[in-house]
Amino acid sequence: MKTTDIVTLKDIAAMEVEAKGRFYSATAEEIERGLTSDIYFVRTRDLLGSLNLAETVVTAEIFTSKDGIMAGMDESLHLLSDRNLDIWALPEGSEMKSREVVMRIKGRYSDFGVFETPLLGILASSSGWATAARTCKEAAGDKTLVCYGARHLHPAAAPVMERAAVIGGADACSCILGALLLGRAPVGTIPHAAFLIMGDTVELAKAYDRFVPEDDPRIILVDTFKDEAEEALRVAEALGDRLSGIRLDTPGERGGVTAGLVRETRARLNQAGFEKVQIVVSGGLKPERITALAEAGADAFGVGSFIARSPAIDMTMDLKEINGNSVAKRGRIPGITDNQRLIRVD
Repeated sequence: MKTTDIVTLKDIAAMEVEAKGRFYSATAEEIERGLTSDIYFVRTRDLLGSLNLAETVVTAEIFTSKDGIMAGMDESLHLLSDRNLDIWALPEGSEMKSREVVMRIKGRYSDFGVFETPLLGILASSSGWATAARTCKEAAGDKTLVCYGARHLHPAAAPVMERAAVIGGADACSCILGALLLGRAPVGTIPHAAFLIMGDTVELAKAYDRFVPEDDPRIILVDTFKDEAEEALRVAEALGDRLSGIRLDTPGERGGVTAGLVRETRARLNQAGFEKVQIVVSGGLKPERITALAEAGADAFGVGSFIARSPAIDMTMDLKEINGNSVAKRGRIPGITDNQRLIRVD
């Protein structure tokens, strides 16, 4: 047991947490101390301790409620590190089947039982985000998918979500910390605010071309002021071969980005000799729209809310052995569940 763990209910009763002057999200230390756990797990450990049963050796299994993509395992293993446990886990990014055991933990109950809450939460949320990203990537096919979901979540969770999205299949993400945690560069250009402040799409496109490093792609929004196809041609003529792509982010008040708009923009660019200019689409995209827009000629997609707001995939932890003897609650099968895909974690 780590010395920073909460040991008794008395520790919690004696705590005072100042709500002012801090973010309400848990710090890494607070998670590791068990402060994001449900109180009943601490009460359980105290009760078992009073009966000299807290150090009972148990085997617990975590299983998933439905098919999806496993994510959050790396964080879960970090939470359980240095606790003298034997752990088997489904690797990050693996496909998982409904009711499949994704993690097995063996050790003294006092060393990990209190962390059931954050373990399930980490795996459930991250796997939900990763699964949504995989659905979008399958709709996009071989075309680029970028996660723009950070604005739809509390900032404490945003990098976790965007990292999970890339694990699930997104080609990149825009959240700085999310990308850096993966050892990648964050992806993104500039928002409508810059164009509105400048007052002209082409003038800002020229300034952007001068400003960014030579090897950065020049991708320019073209829906701020005028007809999108018209602006796309103006920008293409101004930047020539230096233009990598244009982005369509037409708001819902004007019908959003439609397949017809993509086809027209693609056709007009091609007719003007700008076949190499890609069309990037964003704005409330869902898998079915991604498929339709890809067929219409879109080359890349920025997806935010569909991934960020995707439901978590429920996870459940059961005790399956106590002191080597098979056990289970009613409705479950006693003993270890065979899953050859689990890998022993050193």
